[in-house]
Amino acid sequence: MRAGDATDKLSAPCYNPVTGMASSPQTAPEVPQYRITFFYGPEPVEHRPGLLCCTFNVKKRSWKGGVQIAVEVEERQVARARDTVGFEAWLTRLLSTLPDAERSDYESRACDLFVQHLCALKLDLAIEAGVQQENSRVSAEAFMKELDAAVPKHKGRLFASILAELDLAGYAG
Repeated sequence: MRAGDATDKLSAPCYNPVTGMASSPQTAPEVPQYRITFFYGPEPVEHRPGLLCCTFNVKKRSWKGGVQIAVEVEERQVARARDTVGFEAWLTRLLSTLPDAERSDYESRACDLFVQHLCALKLDLAIEAGVQQENSRVSAEAFMKELDAAVPKHKGRLFASILAELDLAGYAG
């Protein structure tokens, strides 16, 4: 036996005689630290024109109970995000594949879903920065630059989520 042989055998996957396959060297996926559930929105923020808000239920695994976190975004930031990912053109292509009678409902729902997913992305940024176990609000002014930078990176996930919510996941446009 050469010097490196023993080490090589230890690092090789183990053979499972029942399945006839080598076991996977990958570890089990990590359980998310937070469970996040969309609660409601988008809705205009009272006494603050130009702001929209979505509310989420958030529970950290170590918390006994969850909290509600309201996430605000400026309508201007929503418009910027829509431009950045080409939402209008994408939505126009999507709507052109649907019956005329259904387009208005799908368009309205898709626009709401875009805001919801934008707020969810902003909530992710807030959670990365740390959240307390108390009901709270992420202001429109918080994480603006970070959200602008994150939007193009999550374009595919954003569109896929909207399609799934609209029950149009097979759409390839």
